[in-house]
Amino acid sequence: QEQLVESGGGLVQAGGSLRLSCVAPGSIFSPNAMAWYRQAPENQREFVASITNGGTTKYRDSVKGRFTISRDNVKNTVYLQMNSLKPEDTAVYYCAAGEPFLKSGGTDWDVDVDHWGQGTQVTASS
Repeated sequence: QEQLVESGGGLVQAGGSLRLSCVAPGSIFSPNAMAWYRQAPENQREFVASITNGGTTKYRDSVKGRFTISRDNVKNTVYLQMNSLKPEDTAVYYCAAGEPFLKSGGTDWDVDVDHWGQGTQVTASS
């Protein structure tokens, strides 16, 4: 089964930075939007950021101005640059791929995820 493979997680002090990477097979990466989700202990998995294959991005409010999602369409890799990390950012981060779609109302979009990575732990200590 084709997989998304994340790397770059780790332990960092609050205020520090990490960059996550996710490599995908070209058949998955090229046509799809890519996204990052996270899940903290005892919490539901939540959206963090997404990027279409044309470069349109979207972020959850709590990471705007601190996190940046980008993609390299030659290396089939999506990145999440995380700056000014906070303890509340601590979670397992998952890479995801799927078709983007417009939500009802036509002004917002989401990703219909059908591929997940295995996750990488990010811990920001206070």
